This record gives sequence, C-alpha cells and structure tokens, in this order.
Amino acid sequence: MDESLYLAAFIAVSAVATFLTRATPFLFLSRHSNHPFILHLGRYLPAAVMCLLVVIFLLRSAQWQAPLFGADAVLPSALVILLQLWRHNALLSIVAGTLTYMGIQQI
Repeated sequence: MDESLYLAAFIAVSAVATFLTRATPFLFLSRHSNHPFILHLGRYLPAAVMCLLVVIFLLRSAQWQAPLFGADAVLPSALVILLQLWRHNALLSIVAGTLTYMGIQQI
C-alpha cells in the first residue's frame, strides 16, 4: 500500500472514530436530557475533570527538586485561580497560566 494512501486511510478512520465518540452520547442520551443524573453530571463533571487535570499537572510536571520547590507548577496554578476568581474569564485565566508556566520553563 502506498504510504500516502495509508496515511489518508489512517486519518479517515481516526476522524470517524473521533466523531462517533463525540456523537454517541447525543444520540443515545437526547431523550434523557432532563434526567436528574444527566443534569448532575453536566453541572459537576467539568469542574471535577479540571480539578483532576490540575492534580495530575502538579504531580507530574512540577520540578519538586528545583531551587524554588515546585514553583513552576504552583505559581501558574495560583495565577489561574486568582484571575478566575477576579475576572471570571476562562480564556484569560488559561492564557495567563500557560504563558506564566512557559516563561518559568524557559528560565
């Protein structure tokens, strides 16, 4: 099989699989959108996932042996929390935290 044809087939299969995993909940749960459990998940699951990502980030990417003991993870995280509480703007919080983290990594 030609390499470009193989790559095109791989991309097509990946795109279909990604689309199906995104569309399946809407197809099967559309009748149950007002169910209390679905409403509960919609309200609390995004925050829980974000908290889990923060914990994973703090545990895996922080350089806890660095001179400032984890400052590369704690400072951007604190900035994101403060900006979110102050401005209530997720985009601003994410961009500022990312830029702060990348700036610390360049030092």
